[in-house]
Amino acid sequence: MSNYHEPVNELSNEARNFSRALNSLKEEIEAVDWYHQRVVTTDNPELADIMAHNRDEEIEHACMTIEWLRRNMPGWDEELRTYLFTEGDITNLEEGGNNESNGSKDDLGIKKIKK
Repeated sequence: MSNYHEPVNELSNEARNFSRALNSLKEEIEAVDWYHQRVVTTDNPELADIMAHNRDEEIEHACMTIEWLRRNMPGWDEELRTYLFTEGDITNLEEGGNNESNGSKDDLGIKKIKK
């Protein structure tokens, strides 16, 4: 079964690559969920450690894919700069709410060092 919702021959190679990345991200996130469920339900500490290691590897893969999307697919960079590594009410960030650590889109919320 195809993951495409439009005729594949009408999609550019770039659009197919975006689809590949997005589907890979979904699969990595799903794997994180599966491994985490196994970690918290097993009664064997050694097995839990192995499953936690596997879960964390899937998180790494998901993050790598998100970074590729940020660099390549329109919209990702701006949205990630708005929401990641911030404090306070996440739903308030979009409107540039009253969030002290929410800096400009250019400074990623990093404060200047005081001398």
